[in-house]
Amino acid sequence: MAHRPPILLIDAPSLYFRAYFGVPESAARAEDGQPVNAVRGFLDMLAQLIRTRRPDRMVCALDYDWRPAWRVQLLPSYKAHRVAPEGGEEVPDTLSPQVPVILEVLDAIGIRAIGATGYEADDVLGTLSVTQPAPVEVVSGDRDLFQLVDDARPVRLLYVGRGVAKLEDCDDAAVRARYGVPADRYADFAALRGDPSDGLPGVPGVGEKTAARLIERYGGLDGILAALDTPGSGFAPGLRTRLDAARDYLAVAPKVVRVATDVPLPELTTALPTAPADPDRLLALAQRWNLAGSCRRLVDALADRA
Repeated sequence: MAHRPPILLIDAPSLYFRAYFGVPESAARAEDGQPVNAVRGFLDMLAQLIRTRRPDRMVCALDYDWRPAWRVQLLPSYKAHRVAPEGGEEVPDTLSPQVPVILEVLDAIGIRAIGATGYEADDVLGTLSVTQPAPVEVVSGDRDLFQLVDDARPVRLLYVGRGVAKLEDCDDAAVRARYGVPADRYADFAALRGDPSDGLPGVPGVGEKTAARLIERYGGLDGILAALDTPGSGFAPGLRTRLDAARDYLAVAPKVVRVATDVPLPELTTALPTAPADPDRLLALAQRWNLAGSCRRLVDALADRA
């Protein structure tokens, strides 16, 4: 029996930020001088993913709320260091105008891009990963998405922390090899270890190895906290003191780290086209923004699947 091709779930902000910093502005400008490095790099990433993974479906997930109030209410430090002085997320001045161009090109090609009010792209990806027919491949450079890996469905993470050309195709064994914990315990692990990039303080003095050992021994945060109340449960005195002092943080941090899988999303057409949905509009965008090469590579990658 032939295996069904995967659906590719794209963490669009993760990829276009990487594209922005990976392609020099000087190498990618529209005729009027506006930088289009993030657009060009993003489209080239999609073309490469389509060529190498050969999906039959694709959805790009968007941040409609990069710092949801419900997460901040639980943990005020959440992404607080990334808030711009005027509010909103600190985004490079020359990146923000490129995002609408990316969305216009995706629309002209016929690749669906969606977000949800009050949720991050991660949450959209999490929901799609459990509601779309498998196999599922999530593409991101965000470590938090290791928690979505599920060999049973299957759901894999194509981790692009070192770029799309060096993506790491991760199943549960890969997560265990990398962090010493199974994928379904990653949120507990991240809460213990902390993550400065998200404003998660972690438990002072608990790094990756200690966090992994604790989860291996006690099964997860619930087991760790229960063991704290049990005399003779084997904690070193200093570690017990630190964990005990962090109880309030540990009560909320996993809820912040865990990706939502119940985001209300519209009915979706996820099928990847083999030709652009609106070729005239795509041509006009390619000319307007000096994107002919990237658009051609993406269109060719789509056509090669036919």
